[in-house]
Amino acid sequence: MTDLTTTILSRIRDVPGYPQPGVVFKDITPLLGDHAAFSAVVDALADELDVDKVVGIEARGFILAAPVACKAGAGFVPVRKKGKLPAETLEASYDLEYGSAVIEVHRDAFAPGDRVLIVDDVLATGGTARATVELVSRAGAEVVGVSVLMELAFLKGRDRLGDVDVRALVVV
Repeated sequence: MTDLTTTILSRIRDVPGYPQPGVVFKDITPLLGDHAAFSAVVDALADELDVDKVVGIEARGFILAAPVACKAGAGFVPVRKKGKLPAETLEASYDLEYGSAVIEVHRDAFAPGDRVLIVDDVLATGGTARATVELVSRAGAEVVGVSVLMELAFLKGRDRLGDVDVRALVVV
């Protein structure tokens, strides 16, 4: 196991039964509270990026994507839950392991042909990531990849992303 993997795994707390019975929530707040660990994660996610925009998926994806965008010299674009963005939006519905939801992005968030990296904390069933890929593509940009802190491989979320390049710092 690499040092970064060990660091990440030692700073993610499992919270059984949250947000509902049967779900084990991966709490990244201990990692975020450790400057060295948080910096190492941002550095790893931003390593060798050549993108115009970095998309962060609400809400924990914002925490990772914004510093990754700054480090990569790219713009940051939030993808939010329905009704949270003030201007004209595109929307997509998706299912997750404990329900369904709708996300949105501003219609003018991307220039045609922008190269976009999507960042989130955890790749679980892949529903949110798949919907975000669709939104970015519909807005006229090119998704160059999805990067996550942790992938829950047993939920097979990567399978829902087709040929999109997926990079996970830790796979469990």
